[in-house]
Amino acid sequence: MPLQALLADVHPAWYADEAGQALDPQLVERARTSALGQRLLVRALPPAFLDGLLAPRPGDRTHMATPRRWPPARLRALVRDLGVLAYAPLIRAEVRREPVRWLRATLGNSYLLALDRTVWDGRLDQATRARLSAEWETLLAAPGFLTDPSLLGDLLDRQGRGELHAWASRRHRMLADWARLLHDNGPLCAAHLPEKAVLVVASHHENHDGD
Repeated sequence: MPLQALLADVHPAWYADEAGQALDPQLVERARTSALGQRLLVRALPPAFLDGLLAPRPGDRTHMATPRRWPPARLRALVRDLGVLAYAPLIRAEVRREPVRWLRATLGNSYLLALDRTVWDGRLDQATRARLSAEWETLLAAPGFLTDPSLLGDLLDRQGRGELHAWASRRHRMLADWARLLHDNGPLCAAHLPEKAVLVVASHHENHDGD
């Protein structure tokens, strides 16, 4: 993957000047089109991302391997499924007719992942269950939730990004960095999925060639 293509997918919120002020999005767009601009953008990213993903050591054959293996569409699908699995206890417990119909239609095949107890049994501590339940009920009380899939999607993706980062920061640093760069630099949700469950979902997406 060339540097230009990689930088084109980085969320503009990550670029900042030496004083820590976010760069103007229009300036970022112009900089992406030239070699000099691309070098400036790399230097405008937080230093933590420059060790490995964007500036590998000499002889490092993994250079750009993670972005190539995990293009944005594939990574978004992984994040969504991790969010679905993270909310599986609430999805499984939902028995109201309209919400169930809505979940099946909105999640498609991912609805089956939420029901699959062989991937994760859904055990939660009391505090986590209370947090997820409150967020779930807030979603279902939102006006138009049955007709606006983005409301559910945003909730699942926020949690999914937290789950991916918690796992990948321990097991796959470059994947953690790449996933962070594709989204804004806001705080991440607390993760609660077991490592094995995340590995099952991540392996499925990594080995799937349909993206």
